[in-house]
Amino acid sequence: MKIKDYQSIFINTLSPIHGSDEAESFFYITLEEINGLKRTGLIVNPDVQLSESELKQWDDVLAQLKTQKPIQYIFGKTWFYGLEFKVNENTLIPRPETEELVEWIINENKNRSGIKILDIGTGSGCIAISLAKNLPDATLYAIDVSEEALAVAKENATINNVAVKFIQTDILKADNLPEVFDIIVSNPPYVRNLEKVEIKPNVLKFEPHLALFVDDNDPLIFYRKIAQLAKNNLKNDGKLYYEINQYLGTETVALLEHTGFTNIILRKDFVGNDRMTSASNQCSVVSSF
Repeated sequence: MKIKDYQSIFINTLSPIHGSDEAESFFYITLEEINGLKRTGLIVNPDVQLSESELKQWDDVLAQLKTQKPIQYIFGKTWFYGLEFKVNENTLIPRPETEELVEWIINENKNRSGIKILDIGTGSGCIAISLAKNLPDATLYAIDVSEEALAVAKENATINNVAVKFIQTDILKADNLPEVFDIIVSNPPYVRNLEKVEIKPNVLKFEPHLALFVDDNDPLIFYRKIAQLAKNNLKNDGKLYYEINQYLGTETVALLEHTGFTNIILRKDFVGNDRMTSASNQCSVVSSF
C-alpha cells in the first residue's frame, strides 16, 4: 500500500475522535517516526510504498490513537523549549504554557551567574533541564515525589547534556529544602476534581493523576507549602515562580501576600488565562549591636 493511500484511512479514522487538524498532525508525526519522512518528503515521493512491517507499525499506532492515548506516549518522546524529552505514563506531557514560564525565568536571569535554582515537582525534568541548558552558569536542583518520574528526568538530563541534582522528596512532608536558593520554581498539581469535566479524555485516561489533581477543599495546598518553605530557603530578593490554576489567580496572589512575599506579578499565558506568578522574598534583617 502507498503511504498516500494509508494517509486517507488514517486521517478519516481519527478525525471524528480528534478533529481533522490534529489527525493530520498525528499522521505527519508518525510518518517521520516510522518512515523517516517529513511532509515535504512525501510531496516529493508520493508513490512511496509501506512495507509489511511498516504497515504493522502504522496499524498499531492507529489503534492506540483510537483509544486517545497521547502520541507522545506512543513514541515515548516530545519537544519542549527546543529540546527533546523522553516521556511516559509516569510524567506529564509538557505544555506550551510551561514554556512561557521557562522563557520568563530565562529572560529575567540570563545575565546573572552563579545562581542556584530549585524546581519542585519536576516530572520529566522539562523546567529544570531547559533552565540548565539556557542558564549554563546556574546550578540546578530538582525535586519530585515519584521515583519513576525522577528516573525519566535523569535520562532527559543525560540526553540534553546538562547537570541537575535530582532529589526524591514528598514536598508536603518536607521541613526544609536542601539549600538556600536564588530562584524556586514550581508547576505543582493544581487541577481541582471539579474541573475534571473540562479535561480531555487523552489527559484524564493516560496522564498521571498524582501530578495533576488536588482536593477541591484545598486546591492551593502545594502553593502554600512551597511558599512557606521558600520563605526560609530563598535568598533576600530571591524569586519564587509558579505555574498556576487559571481560575485561582487572585487566590494565589493573596496566598503569596499572606506568606510575606512582595513584588507579586500575575501573568497571563498566550491564550489570555491567568497562568503564572512571580514574587520576591524580602528577608527580615536583624541588627546586632
